[in-house]
Amino acid sequence: MTTLVAISPQFAHGSLTTVQTNALTFDVLSDVGNSVARRFGLAYALPADLREALRSSQKALPAINGDESWELPVPATYVIAPDGRIALASIEVDYRKRLEPDVILAALKELQPA
Repeated sequence: MTTLVAISPQFAHGSLTTVQTNALTFDVLSDVGNSVARRFGLAYALPADLREALRSSQKALPAINGDESWELPVPATYVIAPDGRIALASIEVDYRKRLEPDVILAALKELQPA
């Protein structure tokens, strides 16, 4: 059995809105404060000029994410084996570039018993 989850730094209601707006069929978990992202070494603080740009466009992170850290997680994809081992890890600073589904499916297939 495979479980797909997404983790977002947004408040839970923001994650729920994302699920509903995009008709997602998997859970989107809320990581307010980026504690999970920090444990994976993925959290980074936005520079001052970007913070100001987000404030001026009404997208200030404290209101969206619920803390004053101005941190975001670097987008990452993990396939975690039943024994807890990370079978596949992909970390991409450019949020527009995502791991191809075929790569993820191949990693999952390798975890299936022979």
